[in-house]
This record gives sequence, structure tokens and C-alpha cells, in this order.
Amino acid sequence: MTGFGVRLLGAVRESGPLCAGVDPHPALLAKWGLTDDADGLARFADACLTGFAGSVAVVKPQSAFFERHGAAGIAVLERLLAGFAQSSTLTLLDAKRGDIGSTMDGYADAYLRVGAPLGADALTLSPYLGFGALEPAFSAAREAGRGVFVLARTSNPEGAPVQLAESGGVSVAQAMVDAAAARNAGTPDCGDVGVVVGGTHEHGLDLSTLHGPVLVPGLGAQGATPADVVARFAGTTGPVLPVAARSVLAAGPDPVALRDAARTLADALASAHAGSR
Repeated sequence: MTGFGVRLLGAVRESGPLCAGVDPHPALLAKWGLTDDADGLARFADACLTGFAGSVAVVKPQSAFFERHGAAGIAVLERLLAGFAQSSTLTLLDAKRGDIGSTMDGYADAYLRVGAPLGADALTLSPYLGFGALEPAFSAAREAGRGVFVLARTSNPEGAPVQLAESGGVSVAQAMVDAAAARNAGTPDCGDVGVVVGGTHEHGLDLSTLHGPVLVPGLGAQGATPADVVARFAGTTGPVLPVAARSVLAAGPDPVALRDAARTLADALASAHAGSR
């Protein structure tokens, strides 16, 4: 089975590195003229599927906005993931799961194992019960050809006291990057274990040995520009995936307008890369 890292490289070569967020929060549903229920959620998901499938490398549905609608919302999420699976666009489910023992096994079964009911191409994970506690997720993802993205240095200010705390002269965030790099070591192309590093500030991390992807939230409405992303992640060994949600989704509900907004931002990223050479 082709691993996630290799498939991601192919998707980025075809469509550019932009990751489009799929965040159906209540205010956006209202802005689109949709009801804040499972029916409105389904209409939102259908528009995103039509607009983004085959036109962006990766989409990132935020699980919380589907979960808030209960079983009916989870059903919409399942259909959305299945729809994108029929296209060249990869799915990264943003659920930030992380636990220990049999509970982590349960999350791996739900999201990462072969045939997982909520299986996306990749899943975000929280390592703050210990990086090693995520082993069931790593094992399940490897067997199923999926990827994972481990939180390292997030952009929210509340994360800084934990993520920048040091042990042995190394920050917790850098330790997460180094642990991910160790799992990717020896991979000939791109490893399947990525990290999440916010793009709205200088991160201060050494990403030169990661040999895996970096998910970079913050492009667009949160303040980071394409030039910021290019400058802050220069020297990273692996694809850098800037995430834009609100700035792209503001073009909805017309799927063609969504596609055009994503394409415009992807072109701006390409221009920023070209200008940095």
C-alpha cells in the first residue's frame, strides 16, 4: 500500500500545498443561508466537496463542528470523507485525539485502522499524554497507509507555557518534532508522521531533520500571509501545508466561488515560493 507521505507529495505536485479547512461553525452556516442543523451541515459539506475535490491537495474537516450535531453530524462527516476518497484530494481529519492504553486503541480503531468508520487519509493527534502513548495510532496508520500530524507548536497563546517549557535544554515542542523525525528516519521520500506548527508567529523550531509534512494553520484570516509561511518554514525537509479556512470559505456557498478562492490563494503561495528563490 502506498504510504500517506508519498501520496501527499503527489497531491502537492498536482495541486499545490494549500490545505482548505472545512469548518462549518454556526456563524458560517448562517452566513451561507443554511440552518444550524444536520440538513444545513449536509448542504455545507456538499458544497465543499464539489468546490474542493480535485482542485486542492488536502482538505481538513474540523471534527468538532460535525460532532456538535450528534449522530446525524457524524454521518455527514462519514459521507464527506467517502466523497473526497473518490477524488485526488486527500483528507486530514482535525480531531486532535490523544490518550493512553486501550482508550488510544479505541481511537485508532475509529480513525486509523483499515476499514475505520471515520477513516481519513490522515488525523491530527495530541501528544501531551506522552508521545509514546500514541503508539497504537502510529501502528494503525502505518498498516492502513494513513498519516498522522502531531501537535508541536500551536499558534494559540495558551499553548506556549506547555510547548515552550524546556527539559534538558530542549523545548517540549522541539522534542515532539524530534520524536516525529525519528519515526520518519530512513523513509526514502516523505514520512507519514507530520507535525502541526502555527504560521502566525516565529516558531523557533529546527524542522530540518523532520523528513515529513508540516501542517501550518493560520494562513489568511488568522493573519499569516503566503510570504510569512514561506519565510518561516524555509529549510523544512518535507511538504509544508498552509491551512486556510475562513478566508476561503467566505466565498461560499457557491462551489465554483470556493474553488476560485482556493485557487487564488494557492497561486499566491506559488508566487511567494518563486519570489523567495
